[in-house]
Order: sequence, then C-alpha cells, then structure tokens
Amino acid sequence: MKDSNYSQPGTDLKNDPLPPDQAFDIGSQADVDEIMKKYDRESNTRPWTGKPAIVIKAALALFSVFMIYMNLFVVWDERIRRSLFLGLVIIFVFLLFPAAKGGKQKPNHVPVYDLILGILGAYSFFNFTLNSKSIIDRGTRIDQKEVILGVIGILILAECCRRVTGIPILVVAGCFVIYAAYSFATNGRDPSAYQVIRKIIYNLFYTTTGVIGTPVGVCSTYIVLFIIFGAFLETTGIADFFISCANAFAGAASGGPAKVAVISSALCGMVSGSSVGNTVTTGSVTIPMMKKTGYPGEFAGAVEAAASTGGQIMPPIMGAAAFLMAEMVGVPYSSIVIKAILPAVLYFLGIFLMVHLRAKRLGLEGIPRDELPKLRNLLPKIYLLVPLVALVYLIVSGYTMSRAAIIATALCILVSLFDKEHRLTPKKFVDALETGAKNTLSIGVACGIAGIIAGVVTMTGLGQLFISAIVSVSHGHLMIALFLTMLCCIVLGMGVPTTATYIIMATTCAPILTTGMGLNAICANMFVFYFGIVADITPPVALAAYAGSAIAKSNPMKTAFNATKLAIAAFLIPYIFCLNPQMLLIDTTAAGFVLIAITSFIGMFAVAAAIEGYLFGMINPVFRIILAAAGLALMYPGTLTDIIGLSVVVVIFVIQRITSSKQKA
Repeated sequence: MKDSNYSQPGTDLKNDPLPPDQAFDIGSQADVDEIMKKYDRESNTRPWTGKPAIVIKAALALFSVFMIYMNLFVVWDERIRRSLFLGLVIIFVFLLFPAAKGGKQKPNHVPVYDLILGILGAYSFFNFTLNSKSIIDRGTRIDQKEVILGVIGILILAECCRRVTGIPILVVAGCFVIYAAYSFATNGRDPSAYQVIRKIIYNLFYTTTGVIGTPVGVCSTYIVLFIIFGAFLETTGIADFFISCANAFAGAASGGPAKVAVISSALCGMVSGSSVGNTVTTGSVTIPMMKKTGYPGEFAGAVEAAASTGGQIMPPIMGAAAFLMAEMVGVPYSSIVIKAILPAVLYFLGIFLMVHLRAKRLGLEGIPRDELPKLRNLLPKIYLLVPLVALVYLIVSGYTMSRAAIIATALCILVSLFDKEHRLTPKKFVDALETGAKNTLSIGVACGIAGIIAGVVTMTGLGQLFISAIVSVSHGHLMIALFLTMLCCIVLGMGVPTTATYIIMATTCAPILTTGMGLNAICANMFVFYFGIVADITPPVALAAYAGSAIAKSNPMKTAFNATKLAIAAFLIPYIFCLNPQMLLIDTTAAGFVLIAITSFIGMFAVAAAIEGYLFGMINPVFRIILAAAGLALMYPGTLTDIIGLSVVVVIFVIQRITSSKQKA
C-alpha cells in the first residue's frame, strides 16, 4: 500500500511513524511471533539456518513439485498414492516441528528420538506403498509384521498431529478407537486381544476407509494443489492489492480502518484458507489503523479475527472448502458457490454494520483521503485477479479441480511478470513451493486422524448410533438436533485447520442431520462447516482472536468474546438456512430469492443495531430485544414473519429518529 504511511505486512509495527499526539501501544512482530508459538502449533517450528536451511527448503520445494507431478502425470492405485503422501508428510513433520511448543530451540538440531520416530513412521507407510499388492491380496490375513507396523504408523501419525494441530482431535479419535476395540471384543467370534488389534489395524491402516481414506485422498489431490496455488497467488502481491482496494473504497468513511479490515479480510481470507494466518497478515496493517482511529484494542483485534475467520466462507474459493464440499456432496462446484453467496454476504454485512455503528457511537472519523490509495492507480493492477477468475472458470467449464489448480498456479507465475516489485524470481519461486509444502503438513496429518474417526464410524456402525442418539435426545425436533450438532462442531473444530475441520464435520456430524433428521445435504454440510470455522474465534480456544490480540496489545479473552459478538451472523444464519433452505436457493424462484435477500439485509441491520445498542442514538434495553427479534423474523424466509419484522423495525427506526432529533435540538 504505497500511497499511505501505514505499515505493511511483515514489518515491525512499532516502527510505523505516527504523530506524537497519536501514539498508541501495538504489538511488534516479535510479540506476534511469541503468541503464535504459544497458541498456534503450526507456527512453532524448529529454527534452521545456513546450509541445513537450504537443504530443508529444497526438500520442501521438491515435495510440492512431486505432488504436482503425481497429480498431473502419474496414475497409481489410490492406496499407493495416499500412503506415500503420508509417509513423506511424517518425515517433514519431525524435521520441522519440535516435541514441545514454546521455549528456545537449538538451531539446526533434531533430537535422535525424533529422527527414529520419523524413520519408523515413514517406513510404516512406505512398507504399504512398496508391498501394497501382497498386502491387499491377503486381505484380513495380514501377518504380525504388518500389524506391528500398522500400530507404529498410527501412533506416530497421532504424535505428528499432536505437534502440529493439538490434543482435541486426538482425544476424539482415541475415544473412537477405544469404542471400536470394545465393539470387536464383545461382538467378534474371536475376542482375543491380538485378533481385536489385528482387525482394527487392518481396517484403519490397510483399507481406504481409515487413515488412507477419503480425507487423505482429497488432501493429496485437491487440497495440496490449492494450497500451492494460494502460496503462489500471495507472491503476486494480491493481498496488498486487496487491502489497497478496500482502503480506496472505504478508508475515508466513518471508522474507515475497521471497514477496510472487513473488506480486505473477506477477500484475502477466501484465498489463504487460514483464519490465524490471515489475521496476522492483514491485521498487521488494519489493527494499527483501527487503534489510531480510536477503536479500543479489544474491538480492533476482534474485528480482524472475525473478518479473517469469515473469509473461509466467502465464495468463490472459501479456503478450498467449496471444492471439497462439491466432492463430498456430489454436486457441481458452481452450485456450491452460488448457494453460499447470500449467507457469506450477510456474515460480512453484520460485521460491517456493527463497526459502522460503533464508529458513529464513538464519533470516529475515517482516514484522510490524501493518505489513501487512489482507485485510478489501482485499476492497472486488475490483472492480479486473472488467476482467481481463471480458476473458477476452468472448474465451471468442466476441468478437473486438480488441473484447474495447476493451470491457475501457472497463471500466477505469468501474472507476476507484469509487476517489478512482485516479479517471481527463482528465490520467490522456491519460497512459494516451500510455503505450499509447509502449509500442507498440518492438514495432511489432521486428515489422517480424521480418516481414523471416519473409519471407526464405518466399520462399527457407530454413525447409526450417533443418529439414533441425536434423534432420541431431540425427540425429532430439528432445532434441538441442530443445537447439539453445533456443540459437537465447535468442540471438534478447536485448533484444527479449516479444510481438515470440514472433512471431519462432513464425515461425522453431517450424516446426523441428513440421515437422522432428513435435512438437505447441502444445508447440513454448510451448517457443520460454519460451526467448525467459528471455533477459531469461540472461547476458550480462539486462535484467530489470540493472534489479533497480540497485534492489538489487548486482553486475548476479551478480544475473543468481542469477535464472537461481531460474528453473531455465523451463529444465526446456519439455523435459518437449515429451517428454510430458500436462503441457499433451494426450492425457490429468482424473484423469491431477491425478496429473501432484501429482507435478510434489513434483518441483519436490525440485529446489528440491537447488539451495538445504537441507532441514531443509544437504544434502551427493551427496544434492543424487540429489534433483535424483529431482525431474526426478517431473516427467516416467510411472508408473515417478513411483515411482522418489517413493521417492528420501521416503528423503532422512526421512534429512534424522532428521539435523536429532539435530543440534538
């Protein structure tokens, strides 16, 4: 953002020049790094320097190249492809991630026990890769060596997941495995411990219904290529372009920096697929701007965290979830994108309105226009959008998602040639490949553990028990079933990467709603995806909010609660489109959808005003409750609810306007 004096991503925030009378306390890059290592396991990597760092970088870059080659040219059995992928992932995890988070790590040092674990874990999967035909031909009659290697492989994969993702998903997977052991021991013809273990290991390690199941299959084909695409897209400078565009459009408005944060984070987040990473990248620019304008630190950090988290529900990319959902549900990609538009717009509209009302309440101004980028200077860089537009076009036109991602990545390289500042040099090229490989590791191991959960559900019939339990507890009431499913999604999504979160939700929680409650498959998948995502801003494990608080120098928990309040739309909209799928363009006409969009926008405005407690002036508590109820009635598709909601909103609007005019007079 060359046209302003505000700091750029990656700079030391405290060095940003500010007038003495506008000085404020913000976190430096060191503060951000420290809190990221504390709360975000993906940021807690070993320090590599000198020649060893070059070797590691080259190895990671070659891994990305190999994944592109494997998906573009090689036709292998899926079991060979997936086991090879996980074996390589395990090697890199032990090279990059220490056993304990935090603390000072010795540069260029990997403990002997990590080397041993990495070799054993990789060999367990490579053994299946090299001897797959023999193992597959023997079926359930795997010998003792295969059983031992399977146990080692699963345990070491679990340790990898602990290092890069965290404990919650492992606790869930462990409970599932214990249930599988209990089920086989009590129902099998041979309940001996060895036979139970052999049966579990065969199903979870040597079939495509376990560790190397659908989640890893999707990760090793679609996800890894979209992650590499995202890494190359970032090298084109598109994040700076998005932030500059947002500044040009909204920077001068009342409370402009917060509105810039909402717009830029929506655009950057849909590409990055990481709420925490996006919070740090765009937040390093937007949070200091918000604090300089006058927003409290807790609110500034919360705005960035809520907007960055919502970027992953923003079409057309949705952090790669749109492509995954199309695969899991079995509908065209274009259908997912179109259906996701209105809920995503309502989410960001809610945040935008709340920051606007907060700015009006506090009397905050925007950024002087002479300090903002000029739109005429940004238009020549519109070519930066070519890779994104091409990606969507190729997939809609019938290209496989893998080929579309690779072609779009090539376009990123071509586009970079038109900008001297972001031109893709050999170093930047290798850096992008390295970043893509690094970002794949956490998702790869999480998908492997997700496969264990899905495998147990499949081989024990546990899914049917879940469905029966939820239906029984809810007594067939959809609202109760949705609430219980929401709790499961938030717990399972804590600290888990976005794409892995969705896969876990789609295999464990979505069937409860589709099979048990008869809910539309797209509605169910959207519902679990939304609540898996908001785990990043929901206390107590609110990683995106903690990252925002590190930059804002604010209380992490207060920032998390503020972010949850700002993201209220994410807690309301999924219920609405499940109760009435017309919001997702299901069973409705074009005219009906337009009406739903208009009433939903008005309803979101009412809800935002009720939460902020401000509309021309302060709103009394009774009116706030009534206004919130009217907003929800407008957001729920239906003629009667629309009439009632609109009438109430108009009445309160007029009353507040008259009251405000009298107070000013």
